Amino acid sequence: MTDALPADRGFTDIDTSGWVAGLPASWRPFALLARLDRPIGVWLLFLPGLWSILLAGAGGWFSLYLIVLFAVGAVVMRAAGCVVNDVWDRELDRQVARTAARPIAAGTVSLLQALGFLAVLLLVGLVILLLLDRSAEILGVMSLVPVVLYPAAKRFTYWPQLVLGFTFGWGAPMGYAAAHGVLGWPVLPLYGATILWILGYDTIYAHQDREDDSLAGIKSTALKFGAGTRMFLIACYGGMMVLLLAAFGLAGLRPLGVIALIAPAGLLLWQIIRLDIDNPPRCLSLFKLNREVGLLVALAILLGQ
Repeated sequence: MTDALPADRGFTDIDTSGWVAGLPASWRPFALLARLDRPIGVWLLFLPGLWSILLAGAGGWFSLYLIVLFAVGAVVMRAAGCVVNDVWDRELDRQVARTAARPIAAGTVSLLQALGFLAVLLLVGLVILLLLDRSAEILGVMSLVPVVLYPAAKRFTYWPQLVLGFTFGWGAPMGYAAAHGVLGWPVLPLYGATILWILGYDTIYAHQDREDDSLAGIKSTALKFGAGTRMFLIACYGGMMVLLLAAFGLAGLRPLGVIALIAPAGLLLWQIIRLDIDNPPRCLSLFKLNREVGLLVALAILLGQ
């Protein structure tokens, strides 16, 4: 990915090439609506659940079963969240270069079709939820509240990224409950770590739209902190690592796991150093690097077991 912006068009992260281009023409708008062209969102929704399942240490085969369920659930619920977001933002998306080509905003998917697609996604999500423990089912239903509230948050507060943190990080308590049947003390710092992580990386992501958002009346932590974003990231990512250490300690993980956290900490530091808030492609590239951060944290948990 280059760091230079194309001179002849506005920046967009929608990818109509690749495997999506090979789908039947009638399917493509729904694949784009579900952001299947950009799987990074699925990874980032899945990883907090993976962390908590591994941290719970419920046993090999059962943990693998839960990981598969959470992976499928991440695909489905991330798609559902995107539909909800795009229905809310269909008028605003037309005013932002990066989002103007989204299917609902562009008119390739009607509002009625989007709602029908959402109903199918939620039905699949319900089937997956019913395969989990009762406490995880309750948490799963509760997760719909921040999912619905997130698109509204950007209209009323400069902290929609915090709301997204509560939403995308929900897999942390939910995964632990699914593995143990109840919540445990390690969940508290783990969930806090995911919220700070998401708050940081989504602020980087929001810098892609900073100018358009300002004109459209949309608020974000990118607009709130502006040139001070680097210091904000230091606070978020530093707090994340402290809380991960606390979670590891409460879970009784071995020192090897703590040492292994040096690797994801290094990638977080790289994001802080390389940040250029006026370079949308670089912001997107640094944002995507968080998949590797999340996988390295998962590896650290495994090494600490």
